[in-house]
Amino acid sequence: MSFKSIHKYIFPFTVLLFTTFIANESFAQKSGSRKSKKQQKKEAMADRLFIEGEKHMMLEDFEKAYFYFGKAHELNPDAGAINFKLAEILSRANQNEDALEYGQKAIAADPDNKYYHLLVAEVYTKQNQPDKAAEILKSLIENSDKNQQYILELASIYLGTQQYDKALKALDEAEEYYGVLEQLSVQKQRIYLSKNDLESAVKEGEKLIEANPGNSRFVLALVEMLFNNNRTDQALEVVTKSLEDYPNQGDLNLASYTLLKKKGEIKAAHAQLYKGFSNPDLEGSVKAQTYADIIQQDLKTPEREALLDSLGQLMVSRNPNEAEVYAILGDRALFDQNNDQALSHYQKSISLNQNDPKVLQSIISLMFELGKDFGEIEKYTTIGVEVFEDKPEFWFFHGTTKLALNKHKEAEQSLLKSQELNKGLNSQLDLMIMGQLGDTYHALDKNEKAYAAYDSILKQTPNDEHVLNNYAYFLSLEKKDLPKAYNMSNKLVKQFPDNATYLDTHAWVLFQMENYEQAKIFMERALDNEVEPSGVMLEHYGDILYHLGEKNEALKYWKKALSLNDISEVLNKKIKDIKYYE
Repeated sequence: MSFKSIHKYIFPFTVLLFTTFIANESFAQKSGSRKSKKQQKKEAMADRLFIEGEKHMMLEDFEKAYFYFGKAHELNPDAGAINFKLAEILSRANQNEDALEYGQKAIAADPDNKYYHLLVAEVYTKQNQPDKAAEILKSLIENSDKNQQYILELASIYLGTQQYDKALKALDEAEEYYGVLEQLSVQKQRIYLSKNDLESAVKEGEKLIEANPGNSRFVLALVEMLFNNNRTDQALEVVTKSLEDYPNQGDLNLASYTLLKKKGEIKAAHAQLYKGFSNPDLEGSVKAQTYADIIQQDLKTPEREALLDSLGQLMVSRNPNEAEVYAILGDRALFDQNNDQALSHYQKSISLNQNDPKVLQSIISLMFELGKDFGEIEKYTTIGVEVFEDKPEFWFFHGTTKLALNKHKEAEQSLLKSQELNKGLNSQLDLMIMGQLGDTYHALDKNEKAYAAYDSILKQTPNDEHVLNNYAYFLSLEKKDLPKAYNMSNKLVKQFPDNATYLDTHAWVLFQMENYEQAKIFMERALDNEVEPSGVMLEHYGDILYHLGEKNEALKYWKKALSLNDISEVLNKKIKDIKYYE
């Protein structure tokens, strides 16, 4: 074969080889391009799913958020942000093992992202691995000046694990970063005190005072620490120095009073006390507390009474619009058994602040005790049920007042509300409610319910005076179960032979049993023991006399009763006809 012929055959083969190579290269490029595009498409889809997850995170629909982040993770499992979000949701759900796994993947994807490290530290803390959490925070702080704010979290971890020396170091570094702060110094004080290092704890207190000039709160905190550690003289020096620099600090005057009194320097103590009470800027509540301490702790002497009088006048003149001032003055008057004055002070207090249940209850109780007009009492019981609508005591008072005002339906509603709210929490109140309900039911002509209420009370407290008296009287009015009524009223007059109300009830039970001689004896005892007999007592006595044949005497007492309250509808007819009518 000639050269030419060989060439003839070689050339086409070479051309074929070359074109095949080009074709293969072109195919490889197209194949790689398709793979790249597919990956890009996956990442784009993962991004869209991530955004959707973020939307649900913002809406706090964590279940849906987790679903979308999970789908995004399937498409792009190495993305730091996706792993971080999954870790965050799992940490919220306390699935800490899984959260840690995703958190570590996030860090692997982006080691410089501090938020990924912080999340992992949080998970370690939840897993009770504080040392690992501390290492992460320590590393963040050491690697960047921008991460110094995490020193507080680091200190907190050391405190939680009782690594006090490390905690102190961290708190000192935090102080260098933030400056002198109360929360830092207080934490350090606690550590020092736990280590019995009072001197260092005191220095922290002095540091706070220096950093907050004129703020008595920090002075008082240090004074309390010193006082509790039997360093009265040093505490007094701190107070005196602060008052020299900033004289208008009434609370420090009171602190000085306490310290001087402790040292037995009474004259100097009282001088500070008067300064404090003379300061109009010192809150009335603070003065009231000191006033209460004097009442409770000091022996009652003419000197103490004079002191309290002076301080009371100062409080009223300097803090005239503070409810606590009048409340404590009311307490003192009550302590001295001056109930009228106590009531006056309490009423002034509640006019300034209706949100004090103790004062309001004292007002209502005193008004009942002093026999005040029920219309006036109703004003205060109304405040009680409006301001303290969940307190059964005020509904009880309200119902009792309504009953006295003959607003029987309203009384029933209030008493049932009290019963519902109490629900057996106060067994004594339950019995009192039931007693008043019994009276209310009787007034509403629901006698069977009334007697059922009384019977339930007597099963628990067979000597309940209120129930025994009213039950006996109501039965006598109906001429029903008179032996039962007699036993109840007789029990009362034996126990309380000078009680006019109980004697009157017993007399009327005897009258209904037609035992007029005995009825007269007990009614006369009732009248002898009653300063101002009611109309019904005088009328009843007239009825008894009539049945004993003493008609002229009966007429005399009927006429006396006529000008009074609580008389029967037939009294005029009795007088006109000189005859007894039921």
